[in-house]
Amino acid sequence: MKRSGLPKHVTCFLDRHGKRRYRARRHGVTYYFKSGPGTEEFLIEYQKWLAGKNEIGNDRTKSGSVSALLVKFYHSTEWSCLSDATKTTYRGILERFRSDHGDKPVKLLERHHVREVIASRANTPAAANNMLRMIRLLMRFAINEEWRKDDPTLGIKTIRIKSDGFHCWSEEEIAAFESRWPIGTRERLALALLLYTGQRRGDVIHMGRQHVAKGAIQLQQHKTRMRLSIPIHPELQRVIDGTPGDHLTYLCTSNGKPFTAAGFGNWFREACDTANVRGCSAHGLRKAAARRLAEAGCTPHQIASVTGHKTLKEVERYTKAANQERLAQDAMQSISGTGKRLTS
Repeated sequence: MKRSGLPKHVTCFLDRHGKRRYRARRHGVTYYFKSGPGTEEFLIEYQKWLAGKNEIGNDRTKSGSVSALLVKFYHSTEWSCLSDATKTTYRGILERFRSDHGDKPVKLLERHHVREVIASRANTPAAANNMLRMIRLLMRFAINEEWRKDDPTLGIKTIRIKSDGFHCWSEEEIAAFESRWPIGTRERLALALLLYTGQRRGDVIHMGRQHVAKGAIQLQQHKTRMRLSIPIHPELQRVIDGTPGDHLTYLCTSNGKPFTAAGFGNWFREACDTANVRGCSAHGLRKAAARRLAEAGCTPHQIASVTGHKTLKEVERYTKAANQERLAQDAMQSISGTGKRLTS
């Protein structure tokens, strides 16, 4: 992705056909230019976009097209009920679908077309599955709006991914990070907030002293809107007390401004690299928090009360390794000293 010589907010990229395209992004809204830089048409498009006249594709849709359906979806009740973080994620995927197929009629989209779209992303299974999920969401909206009578994604399976997701920090990695970033640094405070609250980066960046009441951090998760009250762990309190700061949020940029979720993620990843714990991420500390709770003998319901997971299946996925280790230890202790053999 390049921006050299282009107006503010505009970037250049190659689409899946190898064609050079230009887009502008601002406040979560993406606009794809019809004209190329250096032309009068491009300048007119850019000025209209800056003025907000091209937001969400108002003047670039054909009736009955995928792009027109997206415009309607972005103005729907279903969309307005989503959290800002979810909207940003969904919009990024949906706009990529619009980029390739925005001018095509919704009613002519068939199952084999969807399969082709997913197959073209097979080398990145997670991205392919996310695209399938968004197309399915869009087609169900089309059915509700009577743009279609059937769902062309029905029966199409996601690509199986052999991955445990984000890497869960080990105790050795946590110790290495703490050794590199002592109490008093923003980096150590960030790790403590993530590890001792079990929250996502999008929630941690908004935490501040005004959220503390009765010895607990009170918050409403941005992704799920779930309200939580998390008792402040003594180690977290020690780090907070030892870190200077008089801003509204515990964590700020070097300029004293609040982090964005993406900006925080990039900054924290650099801190991990500096501490030589490469491959670790902010979300991996959420998994480590769940792992620690499981190792302490907490039930899935207790863990979910801290992390805010809505389903126990998600919690079990986070804590599977910890539960296996603890159960294996209990099993071996049950036969230690008895003379019993594992096999007959």
